[in-house]
Amino acid sequence: MRVWIVFLLCLAGKALAAPVSSQPLLRCVCLCSYGVQLYNVCVCESLIFSFLTQELEVGVNPVQVETGEFDEAIEVVEDVVAENPCDNHHCKKGKVCEVDDSNQPMCVCQDPLNCPTAVGEFEHVCGTDNKTYDSSCHFFATKCALEGTKKGHKLHLDYIGPCKFIAPCLDNELSEFPLRMRDWLKNVMVTLYERDEDNNLLNEKQKLRVKKIYENEKRLQAGDHSLDLLALDFEKNYNMYIFPVHWQFGQLDQHPVDGFLSHTELSPLRAPLIPMEHCTTSFFEQCDADQDNYIALEEWASCFGIREQDIDKDLVI
Repeated sequence: MRVWIVFLLCLAGKALAAPVSSQPLLRCVCLCSYGVQLYNVCVCESLIFSFLTQELEVGVNPVQVETGEFDEAIEVVEDVVAENPCDNHHCKKGKVCEVDDSNQPMCVCQDPLNCPTAVGEFEHVCGTDNKTYDSSCHFFATKCALEGTKKGHKLHLDYIGPCKFIAPCLDNELSEFPLRMRDWLKNVMVTLYERDEDNNLLNEKQKLRVKKIYENEKRLQAGDHSLDLLALDFEKNYNMYIFPVHWQFGQLDQHPVDGFLSHTELSPLRAPLIPMEHCTTSFFEQCDADQDNYIALEEWASCFGIREQDIDKDLVI
């Protein structure tokens, strides 16, 4: 989770936004420890990524009876509460755990009415049905209730924030997207390297690879750069971009780890980006070259301009 938080920190400092040629990059300052500013409101980790985790009710712990010093020895009885079978039973987003007649845990769809009330507009999310939901909890509870139906199969979380008009992505804008995205990924990795004091953000293999990028004197420093400069840097320092592109694929390929990215696995990257970068959806659709609704590593790397001979599954650490 912390990796995605830092992603958004980097995003807040240098968001992809619209092309440099048409309007300035989005800037924001966030007062949260970790978070991103959307719609002029600081959105913290727990709000942005509530759609990534499902909070489960925690059972009652056994009551501990304290014993003091007594003149006479007495028998102290502990009131033990039976272990709740749901304590360690995890359900996917939109479902909650309940115990059946046999005291076995089972996952059932959550009632949207039981979702916490949204504290502000920044908790709203937009579904692919172009409907604004009060929160990610409300969205996933609704999607769960539609399981097994055609509507439910097509319904996905589209982006964070209320639904709004997203301008069509023009061909020239779509061709510019990878330039900004590659530069962003490289700078995200450098930021993780700089802040990784406890080895919780990068493992040792990752740190060794990023260290070479970080210490390279030819590295283009983070900042507002023209598209021409980004294109020139990619041509001259191509090797610096190979690992960040592979690393990002590995970060997304988690449920399950199978070498393919589904719509759900792309959500942590898509959802925060779409309100600020209107070519995000078009870019991922273009990446799915065979239109099978999954993006393979080869398709992903090709979208970012990585040469076929440089695509290496061993780099997906």
